[in-house]
Amino acid sequence: MPEALVHKMPEAILVAENVQMTFAAPDSPLEALAEATFSLQPNAFVSIIGPSGCGKSTLLRILAGLVPPTSGRVLFAGRPLAEPQREIAMVFQHPALMPWRTALRNVMLPLEVLGEGHGEAERRAGDMLSLVGLSEFAQALPRDLSGGMAQRVALARGLVHNPDLLLLDEPFGALDALTRERLNAELIEIWQKRRVTVLMVTHNIQEAVYLSDRVLTMSPRPGRIVLDLPIDLPRPRTQETLYLPRFTALTRILRDSLG
Repeated sequence: MPEALVHKMPEAILVAENVQMTFAAPDSPLEALAEATFSLQPNAFVSIIGPSGCGKSTLLRILAGLVPPTSGRVLFAGRPLAEPQREIAMVFQHPALMPWRTALRNVMLPLEVLGEGHGEAERRAGDMLSLVGLSEFAQALPRDLSGGMAQRVALARGLVHNPDLLLLDEPFGALDALTRERLNAELIEIWQKRRVTVLMVTHNIQEAVYLSDRVLTMSPRPGRIVLDLPIDLPRPRTQETLYLPRFTALTRILRDSLG
């Protein structure tokens, strides 16, 4: 077959190879993460689910370059990952906004750290607030924002410097069900516009299926990847997707994999 006609998969943007994590403890070492091996393709949306304490957040911090694994390695863009990279952004469950900065100036912060000029940083931050639907709250302080608004500001801050990989650690876990549902829809819309690679930790199986191209399931501690499930639901997804028989079947497979 002519080479031009051969379909080649894009190279993975991130590869985790036998990643393990053990923490020192007074009595005996705590094995938090037994083994994680997987890869992420560019522009994919992948979720990780698993029981509390199985090492999901630990894994995400390793992938962010915040902590080194005890063994194994992580490759980002084909290179060993040993420290935080500007191309990787992370959004935590709690927004962690600076209370004395307005929403706009909170979003500007990563650009200021990277040395962007004030005018350009302000313009780009304003564009991101518009993307998450908060233009009219640009001058509001965090105390004047609802929980959902604050998390959208945190998401805008994570995206403002155009990362290649966005890590989300239970970004909507502290929100009420209706706000979470609305932000799921907004997250899909933002992801479709930005086409950034996303890896999200969540406890919500329906959320994982609704948002993702693939869902990874982790075992109880010490965590290991026990299932890598492709989500073969058509996009774009809407609330009607939640009522499809295939959606129900996929959620059942994931629930069964959790034991």
